[in-house]
Amino acid sequence: MDHSPRFLALVTRARARIAETTPEAVRDRQEAGEPFTLVDVREEHEWQAGRILGAIHLGKGVIERDAETVLPDLGAPIVLYCGGGYRSALATAALVDMGYTAAESMDGGIRGWREAGFPEDTARPEA
Repeated sequence: MDHSPRFLALVTRARARIAETTPEAVRDRQEAGEPFTLVDVREEHEWQAGRILGAIHLGKGVIERDAETVLPDLGAPIVLYCGGGYRSALATAALVDMGYTAAESMDGGIRGWREAGFPEDTARPEA
C-alpha cells in the first residue's frame, strides 16, 4: 500500500519518540511466558479475519477513549500491532502521551508476523 507523504511524516515523528519491537522479539516473549498485553489496533473487519494468538482488540479509532478501562496499569508492558506498523506507531504515541510508560509498537505488524510463519488465531471471535 502506498501511503501519503503527510501520513508517513506523522508516523516518522511518532516513531522518533516511541519504543518499537519486532515480530520475532514478540514471539520470543510469548514463548518465554513473559507477561505483556498484546493489542491489535486494526479495524474490526481485520480483527475478525485473523489475529495474533493472545491479542486483544482495541481499535485505533477508540484506543484513547477506552485505554484507561481496558489497560488500567500505566506501567504494564503493552505491545501494539496493526497491519504493517504504521497505525500501531501512532496508537503507541497516543498511549505514551496518556502516560503509559511501557508501550511498544510492533514494526512490520501482522504482515511481518505472517511472513515469519508465526501462529495466528483465525477463529471467529465472540462478539
